[in-house]
Amino acid sequence: MQFLYPNVFFIMLIPLILFIVLILTRKDSISKHFSKTILDKLSVGSKSLNKTTRNGLFFITLLLFIVALSRPVINQKEQNIKQSLIPIVIALDVSKSMMANDIYPNRIELAKKKLKQIIEISKNSTIGVLLFAKNSFILSPVTEDFISLSYIVNNLDTNLEFTNGSNIFAVLEATSHMLNNFKVKNLIILSDGGNDNDYTKEIDFALENDISIYSVGVATKQGAPIPVKNGYLTNKDGDIVNVKLNESIKNLSLKTKGGYIDFTLDDSDINAIINQINKQSKKEELNTQKIKTYTELFYYPLALGIFVLLIALSSFPNMRFKKNSTNSLIAILLLSSFFIQTKSYAEFFEFENIKNATKHYNNKEYKQAGDQYRKINQTPQSLYNLANTLYKEKKYKEAIDTYSKITTSDIELESKKLHNVGNSYVKSNNLEKAKEFYEKSLKIKNDKQTKENLDMVNKELEKQKKQQDKKNDKKDNKNEKEDKNKKENKEKEQNKENKENKNNKQDDKQNKKDENKNKKSDEKKDSQKDEKQKKNKDEKNSSDGKSNKKLKKEPISDMEEKKWMKMLDKQKAPLYLQKVNTKNKSSNNDEQPW
Repeated sequence: MQFLYPNVFFIMLIPLILFIVLILTRKDSISKHFSKTILDKLSVGSKSLNKTTRNGLFFITLLLFIVALSRPVINQKEQNIKQSLIPIVIALDVSKSMMANDIYPNRIELAKKKLKQIIEISKNSTIGVLLFAKNSFILSPVTEDFISLSYIVNNLDTNLEFTNGSNIFAVLEATSHMLNNFKVKNLIILSDGGNDNDYTKEIDFALENDISIYSVGVATKQGAPIPVKNGYLTNKDGDIVNVKLNESIKNLSLKTKGGYIDFTLDDSDINAIINQINKQSKKEELNTQKIKTYTELFYYPLALGIFVLLIALSSFPNMRFKKNSTNSLIAILLLSSFFIQTKSYAEFFEFENIKNATKHYNNKEYKQAGDQYRKINQTPQSLYNLANTLYKEKKYKEAIDTYSKITTSDIELESKKLHNVGNSYVKSNNLEKAKEFYEKSLKIKNDKQTKENLDMVNKELEKQKKQQDKKNDKKDNKNEKEDKNKKENKEKEQNKENKENKNNKQDDKQNKKDENKNKKSDEKKDSQKDEKQKKNKDEKNSSDGKSNKKLKKEPISDMEEKKWMKMLDKQKAPLYLQKVNTKNKSSNNDEQPW
């Protein structure tokens, strides 16, 4: 027999012995005043356990618990398990066309979300990540460390300025390089289809290098313009470019023994791709791991310890359980059953809260409905319902705060949320904000009610502007009259001052002569004082320079160092991209620089 955690046994044994010694050597308050012979005569006989026997049972119980914690095992063996994984490279299109917002908020954000979902779903895979536009960049080599890979993807800035174009041939070259040591080669492309209409070269290269291409079309067939700083991207003729899904990528995927699927707002598209890869691809044995197997024995001392504990807590020889011991046993059984059924009760109460909340809402009892919605687990739909009840209660600020907490990929719910935020701002007399959110809602979904509300807000804003303009005109007329009166008064005052100045000039001439004589004597005294002050300043500056030099040499304190280290930890780590050189350029790159 062996112990998996022998340190627990040795560490806990010493304080256990000291604790038991203290209990056994301690005397009761009565035994301090009476001798043992007198206590034996005074005590009434009892068939229950005495104090020393009970303490001994406690000692045995604790000892058995410590043995159970040290994990005793037998039949310990080592087995070699071979790890079989499917290698996959995921290529994310970061060209300009992926900034089109025919998918909310844009194509590249949805593609990034799909990339995260693939990492979460893939369990028996090893994954590498590529970014591509005109060139390909390795974001992460093929790895099994999905925690680090998720961190890298979460810190990925998709607004980096990459060279224009979508070169899928460069993606295949980079994939061949990354999966050079693997027999099985799978590539998942998240793109709107690229620039080319003919992928014959890419198909030949993929077949030669045994690369199976699976692609997800992240665009709509209707298409959308590409937003830039000053409007939308235009072609050579000055016309706005409408970028649609390039369905040629479907032919590329099917002819390379892969698969193609259009995007969905949920993860059904990703599940379909991963399931197809698992069916078609053979797993490769990458490495072997040694795993120890053994037979656990901890439950024997644990069960025996609980049994001895029950004896110590009761009068077992008389076969009579005290009320406290029976109550404690019943409590243990009730607690165990409670924890087993917690989940089902939680789900039941959740259903009841939703039912009660909707009932109160339909009866216009909005305060009670809000209380019920707060008890429900926070989901986008529950937060939306709670915000609606706050709006009905005329708590518009709280409603806006609750709406802002909703994050969802459901276009219908997102448009309704923005519409209701606009309504809340209208009720709060903030028409500018209301206009902003109505416009956001219309970008996602063209709704008739939202349009009508936006028109009403625009009309009201125009009225307010006209009223302000009238007020400003009245103020300007008043200011002009006041300015004229001020000018006339100033001219009168200046004429009076000119007359008085003529009389005073003659007196000033005589006074100036006397003042000049006094100034000469004062100047001599001031020059002597200035020389003394300059000397004192020079001495101070020289002493301050020495002290500053000393301060610079002093090291940073421990408190300051810890403060700066915490600030550095909060900053996101920079991501490094490795460019993969390619000789093949995108054929339509000059004509379609997106």
